[in-house]
Amino acid sequence: MLSHKNLLLIGFGATLGVLIAGGGSALAERDSGELNTIPFEGLKTFSEVYGRIRQDYVEPVPDNKLLEDAIRGMLSGLDPHSAYLDQEQYNELKVGTTGQFGGLGIEVGLENGFVKVISPIDDTPAQKAGIKAGDLIIRIDEKPVKGMNLNDAVKLMRGEAGSEIVLTIVREGVEQPLKFKLQRDIIKVKSVKSRLLEEGYGYVRITSFQSKTGDNVVDAINELRKGSDLKGLVIDLRNNPGGVLNSAVAVSDAFLESGLVVYTDGRIEDSKMKFNATPGDILKGAPIVVLINAGSASASEIVAGALQDHKRAIIMGEKTFGKGSVQTILPTSNGGAVKLTTARYYTPSGRSIQAEGISPDVPISKVKLEVAQASEFQPIKEADLTGHLSNDKSTKKGDQKSEEKPEDALALQDYPLNEALNLLKGINIVRPK
Repeated sequence: MLSHKNLLLIGFGATLGVLIAGGGSALAERDSGELNTIPFEGLKTFSEVYGRIRQDYVEPVPDNKLLEDAIRGMLSGLDPHSAYLDQEQYNELKVGTTGQFGGLGIEVGLENGFVKVISPIDDTPAQKAGIKAGDLIIRIDEKPVKGMNLNDAVKLMRGEAGSEIVLTIVREGVEQPLKFKLQRDIIKVKSVKSRLLEEGYGYVRITSFQSKTGDNVVDAINELRKGSDLKGLVIDLRNNPGGVLNSAVAVSDAFLESGLVVYTDGRIEDSKMKFNATPGDILKGAPIVVLINAGSASASEIVAGALQDHKRAIIMGEKTFGKGSVQTILPTSNGGAVKLTTARYYTPSGRSIQAEGISPDVPISKVKLEVAQASEFQPIKEADLTGHLSNDKSTKKGDQKSEEKPEDALALQDYPLNEALNLLKGINIVRPK
């Protein structure tokens, strides 16, 4: 896969996607008048500035650095996801789908000159320390981030496993900056986790979309179904930053009988692609609830959008991040690569997710539940009244009161997940057998 010339990227960080046929020459063959006109005046100005820097800057600067910085600036001015990758960064990108890499375990982007946390990855130093989606990193080991490019910031956060780093973070709703002391680790991302919430109700958590995530989801559901059929499933895509496009299609396809899953569209012919579902719903129509939040991005939004458009699942939670663009990786002759935004992707109904995101069918605000103190005064019921009629159908002895169901621990630990489970139960109560 990695030997091909162009690769399609839809997630954040080091994540590769499906192949695009053809080579880089397609960019030069566009039927566009703009590309046929060489901007000589602009090139003349560039040459003048380049010469001034070489001659007058306070200290000498290598020519290759000036040219590389010019390329980086040209790409960074396009959008937040286009970038130039040197050889080291390109090699790291190619390793991204293996699910193992060094660092803190956060997916990041740039916002107003600061590094923004897109989402922490499950079971990593960042997630365990309490770093949240939406946090702005303003200092890395007391070094200000403002004005730093994303690649340099990421390099500072990387290091040997076991070494320590301090991140200073600004969080919405918190007046003072927060400091987090983290220990770097080798990040091994298990993209699919699963368990039974209750008898007949399954839970599948997808942390990222790696090359084998589609197969792993199918395996997880088959494991949950051992012994009994599933009456409902919760798919948890919260804080999932995206990843491999093919895996997002495969996960959607697992629950769809037919129809369009996603399509991409751009200026060049290679960017126009359609992905369709194949026959076979692994759950045989059992209800699905998909949990999303502001940290759900890219490939996560493809899955949520596809299942929502086909009315195959109820989408619950918060509005998603809104990354609906596709990046193509174009290798360069020096061993590096250009990551260039070449297309937008659309849900089956034609919605563009870009800068809009997926709106949930059932919104859930951020809440924290606490157990209310038990009152010494219990409500009076019919069974408490003197001389009440007995229940002639009761199987209980005497007038024993029914035992109250204990407080549901799931509601306290994860309120959205508890609500998703309750919704699945409600659907099963009213749906025809």
